[in-house]
Amino acid sequence: MSRTYETKLVNLAEVTLNIGLNLQKNQILHINADLDAAPFVRKVTEAAYKKGARHVYINWIDQETSKLKILYALEESLTEFPEWSTKRSEELIRQNAAFLSIRSPQPDAFSGLDPDRVGAVLKASALEMKQIASARKAGIIAFCIVCVPNEKWAGKVYPDHGPEEAQDMLWKAVFDMTRVDCDDPIEQWQRHIGSLLSKVDELNTMRFQKLHLEAPGTDLIVELPDRHLWVGGGATTQEGLFFTPNLPTEEVFTAPKRDGVNGTVRSTMPLVYGSTAIEDITLTFKDGKIIKMNASKGLETLKRLIDSDEGSHYLGEIALVPEDSPIAEENTIFYNTLFDENSSCHLAIGAAYPLCVEDGTNMTSEELSHAGLNMSITHVDFMIGSPKMNIDGIHWDGRREPVFQNGCWVKKQ
Repeated sequence: MSRTYETKLVNLAEVTLNIGLNLQKNQILHINADLDAAPFVRKVTEAAYKKGARHVYINWIDQETSKLKILYALEESLTEFPEWSTKRSEELIRQNAAFLSIRSPQPDAFSGLDPDRVGAVLKASALEMKQIASARKAGIIAFCIVCVPNEKWAGKVYPDHGPEEAQDMLWKAVFDMTRVDCDDPIEQWQRHIGSLLSKVDELNTMRFQKLHLEAPGTDLIVELPDRHLWVGGGATTQEGLFFTPNLPTEEVFTAPKRDGVNGTVRSTMPLVYGSTAIEDITLTFKDGKIIKMNASKGLETLKRLIDSDEGSHYLGEIALVPEDSPIAEENTIFYNTLFDENSSCHLAIGAAYPLCVEDGTNMTSEELSHAGLNMSITHVDFMIGSPKMNIDGIHWDGRREPVFQNGCWVKKQ
């Protein structure tokens, strides 16, 4: 049966609240939303109140006015952020709010701007969000991100089509990738999450010491912390609430050992960071630290990302995504990390998630560092997967076991 755009939009709102956030009755919902996403924000707000939300607070974001700040604001103001914003975050966390980001990105919004000024604004934003980022990593709050199309984004993804057709194509892709174009999207998601959790259990049983990644331009050894845990499909708060942070999600991931990454890796998709595209990234690591970097486009922005703090010179995540996932099979670069990272194996520059090590959510920062996890104010994924990616797991006795061959999971006998 054919489903209308309106039906699929309502389905996406329901999936966002029930699968993404697992929003509870009487819970506060806080939404960071791009202005272009307003129609979908209203659908989510309506569904949240019908579900019993206590309050829905919305913080609107406009990339055009953000661009004006980068262009014209006083130099010293670019690194500042308001104290009241930090206090608001602390209060929302104290009240056990759920945090939702509804983005409608413009991949090239900051292209051509002074990378120093862009970097200053992005660093200030990361510092402003530090309390929420810490609460997320510690498993204190439920959070989710979902993206919806706009004309500029659609034109970037489908440049050979007119504006209306491109938006229709991008909406169809979003609905397909978020599994809402069906009669029972909640049941579809529950099955999909179950499949990811099964893969997580399999990897946690393996207890690999290292992973060896090989592909054109990539020859990388990634050592794993002794007590590492693989995660996928979702996460559980300290209070036992299961939620799915990314819609869509196709990945299973863990944290590298901070000083255990050696070799070279090459990106296979553009990274859009702060509305600036960075392409053809090559990074070389020694004892975990990035010692050499290059990019064919956006190199200055990449340098400023890596210079965010000491921890941004190291990795915080390695994620495995097969090339036969539904998003990968779209065979499209979406110029958006949420979608592109779920179509490709990827690494993250910056902070590791505490849930990637046993009892990590109960550890202090010092204990997490001692366990081998990286600390940073930033966490930015970049894509490295391809149909030529092979990954071996290396056991503690040196024995190798194929995990990925030609970009896909090795099927167990």
